[in-house]
Amino acid sequence: QVQLVESGGGLVQPGESLRLSCGASGISFSVFSMGWYRQAPGKERKLVAEITGIRSGSSTNYGDSVKGRFTISRDNAKNTISLQMNSLKPEDTAVYYCTANFIRRYWGQGTQVTVSS
Repeated sequence: QVQLVESGGGLVQPGESLRLSCGASGISFSVFSMGWYRQAPGKERKLVAEITGIRSGSSTNYGDSVKGRFTISRDNAKNTISLQMNSLKPEDTAVYYCTANFIRRYWGQGTQVTVSS
């Protein structure tokens, strides 16, 4: 049974930082591409960041709106990924979903991030 459990969401002010984490179980973690998507109310779910598996060199890819502000990383020994979010903006407000992809894609339940003064 695959489980992806996100943590670290919350309410922050514009310009502040937040770190999200996702723990995975039930998969061969190191070969999976892992990532974060987000969905704001009334909008479609979009890619935030992804990091490929060990066989693909753990390369990273970011959505245009977060490049230079967000950093994704993975720890294959702990089966976790993290998303460091800096210089947060109100438009970053959304539910953030952890995802694991290898042949098929799995999703976590999501964690709310709210950026507001």
